[in-house]
Amino acid sequence: MGIERVIDNTTHEEDAEEQVIEQSLRPTTFSEYIGQERLKKNLKLAIDAVKKRDDGTALDHVLLYGPPGLGKTTMANVIAHEIGANFRVTSGPAIERAGDLASILTNLQEGDVLFIDEIHRLRRAVEEILYSAMEDYKLDIVIGKGPAARSVRLDLPHFTVIGATTRTGSLAGPLRDRFGITHRLEYYKVPEIEKIIERTAKILNTPIKPEATSILATRSRLTPRIANRLTKRVRDYADVNGDGIIDEKIAKEALELMEIDSLGLDPADRNMMNLMLESYGNRPVGLTTIAALTGDEVTTIEDYYEPFLIQLGFIEKTPRGRVVTEKARRHLEKQS
Repeated sequence: MGIERVIDNTTHEEDAEEQVIEQSLRPTTFSEYIGQERLKKNLKLAIDAVKKRDDGTALDHVLLYGPPGLGKTTMANVIAHEIGANFRVTSGPAIERAGDLASILTNLQEGDVLFIDEIHRLRRAVEEILYSAMEDYKLDIVIGKGPAARSVRLDLPHFTVIGATTRTGSLAGPLRDRFGITHRLEYYKVPEIEKIIERTAKILNTPIKPEATSILATRSRLTPRIANRLTKRVRDYADVNGDGIIDEKIAKEALELMEIDSLGLDPADRNMMNLMLESYGNRPVGLTTIAALTGDEVTTIEDYYEPFLIQLGFIEKTPRGRVVTEKARRHLEKQS
């Protein structure tokens, strides 16, 4: 088993209170959504154009991709809110059979937004049903079996599919081509993360000092989801070990307790790089080998470890595998 991550980008089962807090932290309009300015500008233009035409056509299907935790689900919710449409949510792994998708599509209303998270994990048979639904707003279903089977084509209301994926390369070409609007969400800048932390602290009714905001922002891996989680955990520490106010001292103590270093790396990140260095030194290491060393899945390493480490210049991709850079070595030496 791999080391459990302190900073976790994955979506876990949370208790009822956590889910309520998580929902309250999500912005619902473009004005509330901090960062991703280029994306917001393009989406607002497309939405305004649809509203101005007012001819019954739906917004083009939207594909949002990029590393986990950057706000793909939140942006989909904002799009639905800005259009004034119902927001229906599902995910690729949840749609196991073509009949599951048919049930979802036939229950949509005119103008609805259907959000499919992890759309790259749709089964091929399900994808093929989705092609005609997205392009022609038609649903082809087969009734009966054997010689008595017949194909029926149903009309669907005009709706918008918003797909989210961390692996756009895993999407089938025909499915990817049916999205009229495709955008990558980029890592945030530190000042944007600071604004997100300030907003989160305000919603949580937790006073936070500017110095503490700055510390949390630099250790949030330029990712809003992690910024929000760190803010909540540091708030807990402030409530138990202080007067509920997050200042520089409280923030540093809480982050030290969680073993999150000055760049936002947690024990799992450092463990992976140390194992690579101890076992292979300067030589490239294949993904399956790294997975064997850490006890993690290959997809976990690709989706949750690598993106930020590559962004920092700590991991280098080569044709023969991954290499830990000299920059990473120096950082690990400081932490030891």
